[in-house]
Amino acid sequence: MSKTLIIIKREYLTRVSNKTFLLTTILTPLLFVVLIAGTTYLSIKGKETLSVAVADSNGFFKNNLKSGKSVKFDFPDGVDTTNYLAKGYSAILLIPKVDSNSKTNYIIRSKKGIGIAAKSSIEDRVNSAIEDHMLQMAGVKRDALDSIHNEAQQGQLISLQEKGDSATESNQGLAYGIGYASGFLIYITMFIYGIMLMRGVMEEKTNRIAEVVISSVKPFQLMLGKIIGIGAVGLTQFLLWVVLIIVLYNGAQMFISPETMQQVQAMQQGGGMSANSAQASEAAQKIYQFKHLMNTANWFTIIGCFIFYFIGGYLFYASLFAAAGSAVEDVQNSQSLTMPITMPIIFSFIIMTTAINNPDSSVAVWASIIPFSSPIVMMARVAYGVPGTVPYWQLILSMASLVIGFLFTTWVAGKIYRTGILMYGKKTTWKEMIKWAFAKY
Repeated sequence: MSKTLIIIKREYLTRVSNKTFLLTTILTPLLFVVLIAGTTYLSIKGKETLSVAVADSNGFFKNNLKSGKSVKFDFPDGVDTTNYLAKGYSAILLIPKVDSNSKTNYIIRSKKGIGIAAKSSIEDRVNSAIEDHMLQMAGVKRDALDSIHNEAQQGQLISLQEKGDSATESNQGLAYGIGYASGFLIYITMFIYGIMLMRGVMEEKTNRIAEVVISSVKPFQLMLGKIIGIGAVGLTQFLLWVVLIIVLYNGAQMFISPETMQQVQAMQQGGGMSANSAQASEAAQKIYQFKHLMNTANWFTIIGCFIFYFIGGYLFYASLFAAAGSAVEDVQNSQSLTMPITMPIIFSFIIMTTAINNPDSSVAVWASIIPFSSPIVMMARVAYGVPGTVPYWQLILSMASLVIGFLFTTWVAGKIYRTGILMYGKKTTWKEMIKWAFAKY
């Protein structure tokens, strides 16, 4: 055991003391912030308002068809399909006579293709205009109709999740973001540290360092030490990210004026409905909304599950990566051996993208229990609530399956590693590796 600890210490300190580790630990969160901010900026900046000329055969659309941020409607004279581009319009909307007894097809023509969002927006606005016209024909006045539209937008849906006899507020948008970010982070780290482990094993085998080490350490001890040491590096990096985020969050509050923070505290004490909430500044309201949003998540459960599935998922796949690394001597041959390992990880990520939209689907439930996919998929479901969306029995079964899974893969990989680390000059296949795994010594 002492020899394994020495290997763990060596693998851990060698990588943690590396400048690359320190730079990636600090720069990765900042890179994500810049990436998210840049994507948001480009998505907002890249949105162009579609200028649409409308040819109406009915006469009532001019007063009912409303423009939006992405689509601007105009009703010019003398504009048709032959000259709308010359007149400065991106597209022309042709609306024939609307017959209330049959379905009416209206056509939009443009030189360039129209996106799905713009097409959907135009379709919704045309149908809303027809609906408004029908209401006016039924006796509803224009000013009353406008008033109804404005007042109807005052409602806000609050989602409550039942927990026994009580109910707590939940936020699907936050759960979606946490689930996606957690699953994606585990997906990336399993690849990064799995490949790092495999290359480390390959280098020691190619340089014949493994032969020297194995003379004093058992092959299984060497493999286990490398797996735990490199896994501890990943866990350290994650914990440092958490500390960095907390420091940045608390540091950002220092730049907020005391008056604004007093307004936020007043809103928190009044549950957001205090008498002076309406008089609170816009900044105070946004800060309160952000804090209230973050409080809807059970961070203790989410972080605890993340650490477990990060460690469990890493141990499950890292042992297989180590086994593949021990059986090859060059990168080209390793690609064919790592394909069966990486494909389940990729499929797990694909399933996760559907699980965050429908966490109760049968595919999401079973994928969150099976150890090949549970580290990534379960985090997409946990964010929606435990035991609401994820019953305790599913979480316990998933954790138990993952523990049994990585114990099994570590045992199998250990037997492959023992044979493969000392085998040279031969191209190894998975068929041979399976024989090594179940051979009796």
